Amino acid sequence: MVRGVMTDDEWAVFEPFLTTPSSQGGRPASNHRRVLDGILWIARTGAPWRDLPAEFGKWNSVWRQFRRWCLTGVWDILLQALADSGGDVDALQMIDSTTVRAHRCAAGEKGGIKIRPLAAHGVDLRVKSMSAATPSAAPSGRC
Repeated sequence: MVRGVMTDDEWAVFEPFLTTPSSQGGRPASNHRRVLDGILWIARTGAPWRDLPAEFGKWNSVWRQFRRWCLTGVWDILLQALADSGGDVDALQMIDSTTVRAHRCAAGEKGGIKIRPLAAHGVDLRVKSMSAATPSAAPSGRC
């Protein structure tokens, strides 16, 4: 069994919106609760769809249902129902990409030691000795 599946009380919030028959007809869904649990598992873990545990059904079927719900606006209705359910405020927190910042290297910044071949070459070309015309800083011994 997979951890974090919905309780009966949590499912009661979503059930009226997902179990009503479609106006377009067609075959009734086999188990929307299992599909919703699979979608929430993916959202919670951030795993790829292909890594969805078999307990939630075939990953492609769950993904297709998720996609259908996105296109028909079901997610807007579900999130509004969740907000109106009067549940625990701490349980309703969500994170989106606008509040999560990645490190610079995650955005493709190049790191490491930067070797500047032209600057290093210029250092080699500098004069390394002093000319005879340069006055000495040592005392000459005269007073």
